[in-house]
Amino acid sequence: MQVPHSKKVFFLGDFHLGAPDYDSSLEREKRIVSFLDTIKNEAAVIFIMGDLFDFWFEYKTVVPKGYTRILGKLAELSDSGIEMHFFVGNHDMWMHGYFEKELKMAVHYHPINIEIEGKKFQVGHGDGLGPGDHKYKFLKKIFRNKVAQFCFGALPPSWGMGLANYFSRKSRAATGSSDAEFLGEDKEWLIIHCKETLKKEHFDYFIFGHRHLPLEIPVGNNSIYINTGDWIKYNSYAVFDGEQTTLQYYKDSKDA
Repeated sequence: MQVPHSKKVFFLGDFHLGAPDYDSSLEREKRIVSFLDTIKNEAAVIFIMGDLFDFWFEYKTVVPKGYTRILGKLAELSDSGIEMHFFVGNHDMWMHGYFEKELKMAVHYHPINIEIEGKKFQVGHGDGLGPGDHKYKFLKKIFRNKVAQFCFGALPPSWGMGLANYFSRKSRAATGSSDAEFLGEDKEWLIIHCKETLKKEHFDYFIFGHRHLPLEIPVGNNSIYINTGDWIKYNSYAVFDGEQTTLQYYKDSKDA
């Protein structure tokens, strides 16, 4: 991947639009759109790291209500020539072509390895990587099963969305504040994944989301793991300027 001179590559995700309620989600959506406006003239590529929505399911002829600002902004950026990538997360893995067709975004279901301006990156949402979390890995296989998706899609959208949002809230309640705590390098599954991967192949950067905690940690010789955090608490993102990748934070005019 070649990046034009003076242009940058951006990585951001874990917006969880729709949670925990309409008003706070709308405020967050407007903040994200405002940020995307600030980078549209310098961005060559934008990677959306997953969990854009707290829940998303693409019915054949029905689009979930809301999210017009973010979807419109992503379409605008794509139409302007910015290369767009989306990694499905554990909250919005039920993609069936809408983003590819309407937003002209490349949709990835697994981490990708990519070289940008001579630097090697591994980029993905981050769910299910590393050891442990066997319960989720089992559930992920069920959620991505075509038969299970067909059965869910057969439900009326009002039933399906209501059921899914209920379980999404239950999941957040069970997680509690654990996402706010750094567990240590020997217990952070994504760090373990990075170190295990480096035994086989070198990467300059590992960029993941999912963790909801902004992290920038050396994991090997000239190799850095960056977690992009989230936009619920941190408004954090990563940016590659052609030479190095750094973790940054957005403050809009209200925060100034």
